[in-house]
Amino acid sequence: MRISGGVTVCSGHRFLPLPNLTRPQLTNATRSRLVTVHLKSNGKLVFIKLNDRLKVVTKASDSSTTQSSSSSSSLTVPDDEFSISKVSFGVIGLSIGVSLLSYGFGAYFNILPGSEWSAIMLTYGFPLAIIGMALKYAELKPVPCITYSDAQRLQEKCATPILKQVKSDVIRYRYGDEQHLEEALKRIFQYGQGGGIPRRSAPVLEMIREEVTQDGKYSLVLVFKARALKLSDFEQRQAKFTSFFGPGVTAEVGKGENDLYEVRLISNTDPNASPS
Repeated sequence: MRISGGVTVCSGHRFLPLPNLTRPQLTNATRSRLVTVHLKSNGKLVFIKLNDRLKVVTKASDSSTTQSSSSSSSLTVPDDEFSISKVSFGVIGLSIGVSLLSYGFGAYFNILPGSEWSAIMLTYGFPLAIIGMALKYAELKPVPCITYSDAQRLQEKCATPILKQVKSDVIRYRYGDEQHLEEALKRIFQYGQGGGIPRRSAPVLEMIREEVTQDGKYSLVLVFKARALKLSDFEQRQAKFTSFFGPGVTAEVGKGENDLYEVRLISNTDPNASPS
């Protein structure tokens, strides 16, 4: 049922007329009013017109394209290569020794079969367990290494023998050393000497990175944690870093976050030079 001058609305059993509903008209000022739109692709705020939907799609596409381009330039290379140097001999010795001791005792008391071999198991299991515990106590774990794909392509050609040796030493288990690059840090920071630093304030290597500088050179970045030092302590020894890890290397220092300091060892080898 329609009532003249309005529309018919059913409320229970009564029909109530309502006045004519007029459609709101958007003025030019309303159409051109700017609103804030959140793009999830990069989290930035973009201002667009209400009636300009095409611009929204274009900006979102550009944002995702930029993000993909940025991600492709910073791809890391997974370290899937197996090496015996990446295995803890302390864990191996301790595991074998404890296993032999456990089974040897079980076989000796006839809890497990093989009582005739119990003496041999106990004889070899005990020293293996002792050696494993000693190695486990003295071991120095390897530090994480992040290698970017563009740096990996330049590593064989541009990395100096010293830079290759530094990387090889810090990404494997070591035994008897208090920290990685102990001899280098001792000479550079001169522990306990005049103009040096106390040994308890020595920086500790946290990780390394292989990356390419803005001018396309190979770089090995040493990331240290030093709560008792300042950036000036590293800047004063920048020439010593260059001299110790040279020749063919230029050292640069920088400050990171949370008491982290970076020493960037840049190879002076031109990646575009033809091999002689």
